[in-house]
Formats: sequence, structure tokens, C-alpha cells
Amino acid sequence: MQRLTITIDDDLLAEVDAFMERRGYDNRSEAFRDLLRSGLESADTGASDTRPCIATLSYVYDHAARELPKRLTQEAHDHSGLAQATLHVHIDQESCLEVTVLKGERAEVKAFADHVIAERGVRHGHVAMMPIEAAHGDGHAHPHATKGGKK
Repeated sequence: MQRLTITIDDDLLAEVDAFMERRGYDNRSEAFRDLLRSGLESADTGASDTRPCIATLSYVYDHAARELPKRLTQEAHDHSGLAQATLHVHIDQESCLEVTVLKGERAEVKAFADHVIAERGVRHGHVAMMPIEAAHGDGHAHPHATKGGKK
């Protein structure tokens, strides 16, 4: 790790401290690392990005919109290499929420998510992408059980 020194104004530091309190951070370093990661991820929108990522695509849509559920299902099938799993929730008589976990190259994931969100009848949509290499970036292992529940 590298140590760096920054100078920020008092108002911005107060916002950081309030953010830390809301989120339960123990120290500024970890808060700044997470804020930097998030800011870099948001600012890095390169269309030719081939870095692997995992993402959640959440969207609310009108299930009565002409052929929309069929088109959305077909879109997921056409991109089965990206779409890992989908959760479907009936919100009310007109609206459904779907959350799809996507895995692949950032540019492909973003293009797929943008296409789904732009579909006529999709009312709200949001994609959250995370680099795969950051999934265990805190240095500690997360053991996963293998088949039969044994490690």
C-alpha cells in the first residue's frame, strides 16, 4: 500500500465524515478507498473495455406492454453467457421488477444493460458494475462449499 496526503476543504471533509457515520466506517482511509473505487468505476465508461466484471441490472417494467416480457426473456436467452440468474417480482397489477446478475466484459455488460433499459415499457432501470478482481480485494478468503457441502 501507498500512503498519500491530500488537502480538502472543511465542508467536503464534513460530508466525508457524515458519509462515514451513515455507512459505519471505522476510519477515513477505508472510506476514501471505497469512494475512490466508486468514483473511478463511474468515471471509466470506455466503450472498448474488456475487463471482466459482475453486475446487477435492476429494472421495473409494464408487464402488459405489448410483447415486452417475451422480448426481455428472448434478450436474456440471446445473451445467456452474460445473464447468470434473474429474480422476478410482481409489484402490482401493472408492474414487475427484475434483477439480473450479469457476468462478462464491461463493454458487453453495459451494452446489454443499456439495451434492456431502453426497451419500450421499461420504466426504470439501473446497472451496478463491479470489477471481478475487486470481489475479494480485501485480502481474506471466502471459502465456498463444494458439492455435497464439503470444502
